[in-house]
Order: sequence, then C-alpha cells, then structure tokens
Amino acid sequence: MSQTYRDLVVWQRSMDLVVEVYELSRDFPRAEAFGLTAQLRSAVVSIPSNISEGPGRLHRGDFRHHLSIARGSLAEAETQIQIACRLGYVSQVTFDSVWERFQEVGRLLNGLIRSFDEP
Repeated sequence: MSQTYRDLVVWQRSMDLVVEVYELSRDFPRAEAFGLTAQLRSAVVSIPSNISEGPGRLHRGDFRHHLSIARGSLAEAETQIQIACRLGYVSQVTFDSVWERFQEVGRLLNGLIRSFDEP
C-alpha cells in the first residue's frame, strides 16, 4: 500500500488547524470579511494545500520547496491570529488553544523539512 499526503500527520494536523481557524473567524466583525478574515483563512488553507501539492511533483526538491511555502503560510497565519487577538476578535483562551495547534504544525513541518536533509 503506497502512502499519500493524506497519511502525513502534518497534513492531518494542518487540516484540523484550518477547521479551527474557520470556526473561530466566524465571529470576526463583518467589516473584516474581505480583510483579516479572508487573509487569515487564505494563509491557513495554503498550509495543507502546499503540503499536498509537494508529493504530486516529480522531484524531491519540489516537495521540499512546497513545504517551505507551507512554512511561510504558517508564519503568515500566526501573525494574523496574533493581530486578531490584539484587536479583541479572539479571546486569550481561544488564542492560547489555537496557538498550540499552530506550534504543533510548525514542529511537524520543520521535522519533515529536516528529513529532506538526511542522506
């Protein structure tokens, strides 16, 4: 049985993060629909999207490149969730919970990226 991107724990956890971010951003002000809400959702969706796109490429280097893009999207979404918290759109308790998920995805992503450097 061959493995696919769906078998990657980092993809699974990043999909969980997408759902969590979509749920919490539902309560953002309507005025943010085309601003912070859209930007945050786009960045977080980019994480599992790039993780899944990488294995579809022909070369390991392409996969690593897409993992790097996913890591950039993670950093972007982390910044945006911090902005949402500072603006009072997300409670500190909710922020702390989702922040843990961000950190978990980051650790998993970094580990997978490092695995490409191993002989």
